[in-house]
Amino acid sequence: MDRRNMLPIGQFSQASGLSVTALRHYDASGVLVPAFVDPVSGYRYFRRDQVRTAQSIRALRQLDIPVDEVRRLLDGGEEDLATALQAHLRAAERRLEVQRSVVHGLLSRLTEGAEMTHRVIVRKGAAERILVCGATLDNSGLDAFLRGAYQEMYEVAGRGPLTFTGPAFVRFHGVCDDENETLVEACLPFWEEGAQPTDLPDGMTVRDLPESTLACTEVEGAAAAFPQIFGAYDAVADWITEHGFAFAGPTRMVYRRWTGAPDHPDNRLEIAWPIDEPADD
Repeated sequence: MDRRNMLPIGQFSQASGLSVTALRHYDASGVLVPAFVDPVSGYRYFRRDQVRTAQSIRALRQLDIPVDEVRRLLDGGEEDLATALQAHLRAAERRLEVQRSVVHGLLSRLTEGAEMTHRVIVRKGAAERILVCGATLDNSGLDAFLRGAYQEMYEVAGRGPLTFTGPAFVRFHGVCDDENETLVEACLPFWEEGAQPTDLPDGMTVRDLPESTLACTEVEGAAAAFPQIFGAYDAVADWITEHGFAFAGPTRMVYRRWTGAPDHPDNRLEIAWPIDEPADD
């Protein structure tokens, strides 16, 4: 062993900015293995050129990247690492935007109340026959799924051709955000007495929805984009709770006016939640 090219673990810790405890942990996990371990004392020695690797590990861990992911990134080379860092930065910026929106929403509720921001009305929902395409996913895959689902459904509808009886809408069977998956259904209502769809691809079905009573509110522009739109869901849920109704099915997001761009100022969406009178005890 050429000791001139080696640093004992204490000096290596100072040079790299990683504690001795962390270096032992990274050794055990295979992220940063010392160049030499004294067989008698068990003392670890690192090559001087490992300092930069250790500094990179420290930086990656400061970004809250898991140890296993750090090991994979370092094994993949500089190009893979650069790509992963760019993706991490985009994700971090998105999380910051979500957090900023959540804080502003909470401040608005504290100072104004949800009822001041979202007017909730009750309307009747007619019985409908709908073309449905569903998938279980979280918010990260929502936009791509809806774009693909509606493109496929409009192709099927065009072969009929089907007569649409209302705007497209989405049914959410649970919470769909960055941390939760749920069943999401893209829906197209069409005239049940007219042409009917044929040769449906896998995952696409026809379903009949019964007449319903819906608690609704509309949002436009930035308020219709994620995550600001959660304020509309909260407002409707609060109204249903406060007025003593029961939640009677998946909530709907209705495309009242849609440009195709999620953050476009001309977008107008309706949040519509089926409700029922509460059951008697």
